Amino acid sequence: MEPALWRQLDAVVTALQAVRGGQSGTAALAAVEPGLRPGVQALLFQVLRNLGRAQALRKQLAPRNPPPRADALLCTALALAWSPDEAPYEAFTLVNQAVEAAKRNPASQAQAPFLNACLRRFLRERDALVAATDGDPVAQWNHPAWWIARLRKDHPQHWQQILQANNAHAPMALRVNVQKTTPAQYLLGLSAINLEASPAGPFGIVLDRPVAVQQLPAFADGHVSVQDTAAQMAAPLLLEGLDLSQPLRVLDACAAPGGKTAHLLEYAGAASPMQVVALEIDADRATRIHETLDRVGVRAQVLVADAARPQDGWLDASGGGRFNAILLDAPCTASGIVRRHPDVRWLRRESDIEQLAQQQARLLATLWPLLQPGGRLLYCTCSVFRTEGEAQVQTFLARNTDARLLPSPGHLIPGKPDESGGVSENRPGDHDGFFYALLQKHAA
Repeated sequence: MEPALWRQLDAVVTALQAVRGGQSGTAALAAVEPGLRPGVQALLFQVLRNLGRAQALRKQLAPRNPPPRADALLCTALALAWSPDEAPYEAFTLVNQAVEAAKRNPASQAQAPFLNACLRRFLRERDALVAATDGDPVAQWNHPAWWIARLRKDHPQHWQQILQANNAHAPMALRVNVQKTTPAQYLLGLSAINLEASPAGPFGIVLDRPVAVQQLPAFADGHVSVQDTAAQMAAPLLLEGLDLSQPLRVLDACAAPGGKTAHLLEYAGAASPMQVVALEIDADRATRIHETLDRVGVRAQVLVADAARPQDGWLDASGGGRFNAILLDAPCTASGIVRRHPDVRWLRRESDIEQLAQQQARLLATLWPLLQPGGRLLYCTCSVFRTEGEAQVQTFLARNTDARLLPSPGHLIPGKPDESGGVSENRPGDHDGFFYALLQKHAA
C-alpha cells in the first residue's frame, strides 16, 4: 500500500530544508525511513528541478518570507503543481495534501491557514502568476543566477542546451565488463527479460528505463557496473597505446567509489601485470572501492590517503617509484552531473569554483613529478565550468614546459548529441557533462 501523500510531502519538506541548510540530497534522503524513500526521492528531485520557478511563485503569493518550514512546504507544493503537464498528481490533490501535511506537523501547524490561502489563490490565478514569473531567468531555468551567467560566458553557443539537459532525467547507463561478457551478449540477456536497451560506445549500454541493480543479469557477479558513458571514457583514454603486457604502475588518485579503478583493470585484462594503486582520503568511501573491486573480480592496492600529500607515506606504501600513468579525477563542483544530482545547483556557491580550482591545481602540481618521463596523466572533472577544465589545463601547461597535451575530448556537453557542432566526435551518446585532458611528460 502506497504511503499517504501528505506523509511523503512532509518528508520531502524535511529533505528540502536539509538541502537548503547545506546538506547533500543523498544525505537528506538517507535519513528518510525506507518505506517512504522511493516516493520521496522522486518528489524531491522534481522539486529541486523546479525550485527556481517555485521560489519566484512564492514571492508572488507571499512577498514576506514565511517561517522556514512553511516556506519549504509552500515551495514544494508550487514546484510540483505549477505545470499541469509535469505534475505527478492533480493540482487540487497536491494542495489538499500539502495543507494536510502542514496541519500534521507541529512546526508548520500554525501556518496551515496561510498555506491554504496561498495555494487556493494559486489554483485560481495559476496562469497569471506563472506568466508574471516568466521573465525571471532563475524561474525559467531553475538554476541560480550566477550559474546561468557563468554558463553563458563559458559556453555562449550551448548554455541553453546545458541548462535544458540539467533539468531532464539522466539515463541509466551500464559499463560491460569485457573480461566476462560483451555488450552484444549482455544486450541479448536484457532482451530475454524484457529490458530494452541500446549500445553506447565500446563498453556502454543505456537502458530505456532505469531498474534496480538487482534486476540486472549477473550484476552481483560483476558482468556490468552502473556508470555514465562519459565516465567510461577515462580508462581507454589513459591506457590506449600503452604496452599492457609490461608491469606498469598506474595511480588512480581520487578513486572512490571505484568505478574507474575497476574499469582500468577490466580494460588491461586479467593477463596484464599492471599494478593499480587507488587512493581515497575518506575511509568510508575507500570501503566502497573494495566492494566495487570485489564484485567485478579485480584487484588493486587501495590506500586511505590524501593524494596531495605523498610525504605522509602513501607513495612509499605503494612500493615507491614513479608511475607510468596517473588518473586524476579531481574534486570539482559536479556541475556536469546536475541531472543526476539536482541538489548540486542549490548547494554550490560561486566562490566554490575558485576554491576547488586551487585544490585541482595543487593536485596537478603534486602528482606531475610522480610521473615517469614519457608517462601520461589524465586530468578529468565532472564539471562544465571552464575554470575547472580548459583554463586549469592551459595554466598547467604554461607552468610545466615538460608537458604536452595529447588529443583529448575537452569539455563534453551534457545531454544528447545535437547538430550544432558542440560535441566531440567520440561522444558516446547521451551522457553527463565532463572534461578530459590527456597530458604526456616529455621523455628525458
